[in-house]
Amino acid sequence: MHIEQFMQGYKQAWERQDETLFCALFAADGQYHNTPFAVQRGHVQLAEYWQRVKLQKDVQVSYEVLASTPSGGMAHWHVTYQVASEELFQIWAQSTGTNLVARNPGDPLPRMVLDGVLKAEFANGVCQECCLWWHSMPLA
Repeated sequence: MHIEQFMQGYKQAWERQDETLFCALFAADGQYHNTPFAVQRGHVQLAEYWQRVKLQKDVQVSYEVLASTPSGGMAHWHVTYQVASEELFQIWAQSTGTNLVARNPGDPLPRMVLDGVLKAEFANGVCQECCLWWHSMPLA
């Protein structure tokens, strides 16, 4: 696997909201650091974490490969989606470094934009470790 192939799979997994596609990118004991302070290890934790994308709709992912080596790479990624549930809104609103959007009960849920970079390391055709740094905010 190389970074372009990984990013194509990452995009498909997110846009299709498919935890099976997401897990297939990783080794059985692969690590996904969704923030510098949190990590999911192994397919069970990866699939559990990926359930939150099912609380999104109209997901659009784009990316640009920044660096590629035989065993890894870096990419800039950009995602927009419509928040589809109060549960996801609360997950987002409680995220470290995120301010709760002023919103009254019954107001429409926001469309979000996420922007970040990731670094991935590969071995034996799958991702061993993926580290993300990102920020999110409501789309104006």
